[in-house]
Amino acid sequence: MIFVGGLPFATRSSSSSQGKNILLALLENPILVSASNSFKAIPERKFSVSEDSTLERSKWVYIFQREYATVDPAVVEFVGTDEATTCVGLVIRNQRNGMASVAHMDSPKIVEMGISQMLSQLVDGLETEFDVHLIGGFEEVPLQHAKGSTESEAQAEFGDHSFPLCTKVVQTLWAREEKFHIQTLCVLGHNTRRDCNGNAYPLFNGFVVETSSGNIIPASFDTSTRCPDEIVRRIRVSASYEDTSWDGKLIETYDTATDQFKIAPCSWTRRQYYAALSLLHYSDSEILSICSTSPTAEGPDFVDNLKRQWNYLIEHPHWTETFPKNQPRVFERTTEGKWRRC
Repeated sequence: MIFVGGLPFATRSSSSSQGKNILLALLENPILVSASNSFKAIPERKFSVSEDSTLERSKWVYIFQREYATVDPAVVEFVGTDEATTCVGLVIRNQRNGMASVAHMDSPKIVEMGISQMLSQLVDGLETEFDVHLIGGFEEVPLQHAKGSTESEAQAEFGDHSFPLCTKVVQTLWAREEKFHIQTLCVLGHNTRRDCNGNAYPLFNGFVVETSSGNIIPASFDTSTRCPDEIVRRIRVSASYEDTSWDGKLIETYDTATDQFKIAPCSWTRRQYYAALSLLHYSDSEILSICSTSPTAEGPDFVDNLKRQWNYLIEHPHWTETFPKNQPRVFERTTEGKWRRC
């Protein structure tokens, strides 16, 4: 059940295009348009330990693509993500106790189960109500092309990227019994800029949640703050597509109860090893074309991040070297706020 401005949100929709019509109506809602404009007016915060010494005393949780984390505001000050182009970040926050769950969603296929995973540690009673923020994705093709089409036609036109992903999120929230108060909907056209040639790019690729207040701030992170276990977690995202145990699910990473990162084991095959060897021979422009859903919109370190993953796979062809005895990699927070492997 969706609420906007404290009131139940209603729209005319046929069963064949319900999700599309809900999304289009929400995008045009004056309250949400105003909230999106307010969000875009906030200066982006850059998370970098090397440039911001105060971060060393802060406690934050960073999530990668397809991961999610639920955090307690009494323990964690910030939780965020970036590197989103066609992906979308979803925040669900318990209005009563401030517990917040953040997910970096990359496919409609993980939305239903993913939202259930996020809510599993947030629901604390029958009357629990939630604030929701949806940020990311961009309008690759002008959205008016989708108006008047059926949902299947819209998905066929826009591909398995931002539009169908946003559609699936709002449709799933709409169909659930919980009360979701949408506070921010900075997606698609609201998160799009175009250059002089008409090429589209996302305005923002990331955000951070200030857990004490619930405020959402545009944000970007660097290698020093995308931690812990950056490369292994990136590889795990790719490996999860071939692991049936992760079908339809978000990847669990952070343990709220212990304030630890627990990187569950994942395996990679010789096929992935040989793919890494092959891909390293391509030029940067070819890598972008092959490996990205939005080649012109990726960040400057996209290719470098991929190459570091492939080099790791080549140097560690057997996944058991990374996960001895099929055990998770566990990281605890030190008194200085850094992460140390247990």
